[in-house]
Amino acid sequence: MSQAPDTEVLLRERLAALAPLSLDIADDSAAHAGHGSAGKGGHYRLRIVAAAFAGKPRLARHRLVFDALGDLMHARIHALVIDAKSPDEA
Repeated sequence: MSQAPDTEVLLRERLAALAPLSLDIADDSAAHAGHGSAGKGGHYRLRIVAAAFAGKPRLARHRLVFDALGDLMHARIHALVIDAKSPDEA
C-alpha cells in the first residue's frame, strides 16, 4: 500500500510550474491545533521568488500561486500565507 505524498512535496512539485528562483515553505499546522477547521488541511507560509511575478500586482501574484496549487487549496491546505516577489524585489 503506497503512502500519500507529503503536502510540502506536492507544494514544491506544483509551484515548479512558476520556475521559482527560491522557494521556502513553512508548515505552521502544529500552531493551529484545536483550531475549528484544523482537520480540513494544513496551515502553511510560502515565500517564493519568480520572474513570473514581475510587473504584477499582489492579487495577480496570489492568483498565479493558487492556479499552480489547484485542488491542493481545497484538499490539503486550509490556510496559506503568501509572500511572492519578483527577482528585482528579492
